Amino acid sequence: MKNLICALVLTLIVTESFSQNNALEKGLDAITKQAVQGQLEFLASDWTEGRETGHRGAYIAGDYIASIFKIYGLEPAGDYKHTEVSRSERWAGKKPERYRSFFQEFNLIKSKPGDCQEFRVISRHKNAVREVSFNDQTDFSITGASTCGMQCEAPVVFAGYGYVNEEEGYDDFSGVDINGKVIIRLAGFPGIEDTASEAYKKFHPKGRYGYYYLNRDKDKEARERGAIAIIEEGGPSLQDQWAVNVPFRYNSENYEGETERESPYEYRYSLTKDTLKNTLLEIRVTPRVMNYILEGSGINPDEYRKRVTRKMKPEPAEIEDKHVFIHTTVVSEIIRARNVIGKIGGKQEDSVIVLGAHYDHLGYHNGYIWNGADDNASGTVGVMTIAKAFQASGQQPEKTLLFAAWTGEEKGLLGSSYFVDNPPIPLEDIILNMNFDMISRDGKEDTLGIECRMGYTKSHPSLKEMSDKNNEAYDLGLEMSYWASEGGRGGSDHAPFSVKGIPFTFFIAGFTPDYHQPTDEASKVNFDKMTKIITLGYINAWGLANDFNIKQGSGEMQGPGNN
Repeated sequence: MKNLICALVLTLIVTESFSQNNALEKGLDAITKQAVQGQLEFLASDWTEGRETGHRGAYIAGDYIASIFKIYGLEPAGDYKHTEVSRSERWAGKKPERYRSFFQEFNLIKSKPGDCQEFRVISRHKNAVREVSFNDQTDFSITGASTCGMQCEAPVVFAGYGYVNEEEGYDDFSGVDINGKVIIRLAGFPGIEDTASEAYKKFHPKGRYGYYYLNRDKDKEARERGAIAIIEEGGPSLQDQWAVNVPFRYNSENYEGETERESPYEYRYSLTKDTLKNTLLEIRVTPRVMNYILEGSGINPDEYRKRVTRKMKPEPAEIEDKHVFIHTTVVSEIIRARNVIGKIGGKQEDSVIVLGAHYDHLGYHNGYIWNGADDNASGTVGVMTIAKAFQASGQQPEKTLLFAAWTGEEKGLLGSSYFVDNPPIPLEDIILNMNFDMISRDGKEDTLGIECRMGYTKSHPSLKEMSDKNNEAYDLGLEMSYWASEGGRGGSDHAPFSVKGIPFTFFIAGFTPDYHQPTDEASKVNFDKMTKIITLGYINAWGLANDFNIKQGSGEMQGPGNN
């Protein structure tokens, strides 16, 4: 009897393993180059007008994605709605019925600077108060305005580079209070102008995005310490940008003219909030403005740079008897936007994997359409195709899968940020985010068309191991490279999940000169490579959704690549 029980258990295990592999293969058969190409060619067509957030093209694209989810048999997983009931139907006793939509809708504030941009320097002396009014686009420019205008007068603090490095014990704000004040800040970091210096070696930001993170962290530090605004001297070309008499000064790859054209970046978008965001104004000034503010303070920026490079000790200082006056106005309106969310219910409703990609791009301007075939019709098609494959497998996954097409990524990760702040399911149930962004092109060095990069949460190296094993086991031939993230950063929709402590993987292929240009067309897509990346994403998702234990550390691989 004991041997019979063992034989039965073994038979069940073998049968279940065979069934799993058979179901996986059915899903793989559903991933075809033709299906991938067909979806992308419409999503990135002129009919969707560049899919700019909140615009007509984005609504067309959203409806298309929702219809594809419905065709593939996904359950709606967006907002709850109620059916419309006419007056006569109400009189007859019919009541509105509650149902779930594929759309998660939310409001955005679309804004741009208004006509009033003022900047004055106020000098208080023993017998007089002197105000000097500088001129916008002659002496200064203001960026970083919030959704509201602002008017303030505040004292000034010289804060060196505005740089803080706790590990090295360096703090440009030590000994001064910048709360409610305007800071003067030098660009870069201590030692930036002397690459042979110890300061440069110690403080130079590392990594591909080092300078981006440097400036972001400097702004964050100033904001958290209560600064109202930052004044920085612009580079030598600052005034060149303002010159009004240069023929064809608006010169780009696809436009040459004397008048400025509408830009995809003219407006800022932000989520509506119950509280006013503490926005930091950034004021770029010419040398004569900077010299006037520092006049009489004893601070010489050139000498300061040399001294701090040598000593590596900050010297912040209050600028006595100097205040600045700032007045900005903003023009704004409310825009309605939509994420598209579908669901495949698993046996475990409280264990959820979110597979997402942003479907928005930069829109339609000046007779040009930013079709965004690679960025990011490709990733969106990846999510839709993986959903198709799971349904074609004919097997209910162990874990629940949410398939999401985000809007507002190009405006600041707005759709995914709204989702994690207003999740349609408990946030603690989400165990992983799989993000697909720009998965269809070949970088300059990728002459074979096989390179693919994957980011992942550093504390979960098994996610990398799984991709490598599945790429090899299924003979996909992708040349994989990886980067590990500590979390909380990134320029795509995995970042809001990472901020909430949710691990992620992020697929991206090549980076090309067509990035954020109207030339990002479907005709330039490498559909073979894109299909392989989608296939790898599906195989990974299959293992993660069924028999792979997502946990910190490398752990034991149990995904399909090990079967």
